[in-house]
Amino acid sequence: MLERIVRWARRKSPWILHFNSGGCNGCDIEILDLLTPRYDVERLGILKEASPRHADVLLCTGPVTRQSRDRLRRIYEQIPAPKWVVAVGSCSCSGGVFRDGYNVLGGIDQVLPVDVYVPGCPCRPEALIDGLARLLEMI
Repeated sequence: MLERIVRWARRKSPWILHFNSGGCNGCDIEILDLLTPRYDVERLGILKEASPRHADVLLCTGPVTRQSRDRLRRIYEQIPAPKWVVAVGSCSCSGGVFRDGYNVLGGIDQVLPVDVYVPGCPCRPEALIDGLARLLEMI
């Protein structure tokens, strides 16, 4: 019974932490658009959090570079379990246009286990809401 209540609470109030590992910032603007009155994801209980110690979901944008790899792992380790990762945009899903760069390792899944992929360049806020809704169904 208690476990069911905890799952319900996690599903109704996920706190997200946004991490840009070095993309063009197109997806970052779309993530910020989620917080505007037009899309208002707070009505779904989704809050943007600034600290990894309080977050449940890690939203990653941009490809993983050699410089950002260790920082991304450290942030992921600071998030308390259970935790989920969402790859936002083409760059974080596969490396995108930066894929063959000398310092690019590829998508987020090269470093972390990804639960939901939201493709697009940049991905639309509606696609982000759909991806977060799919994640909430998984929880």
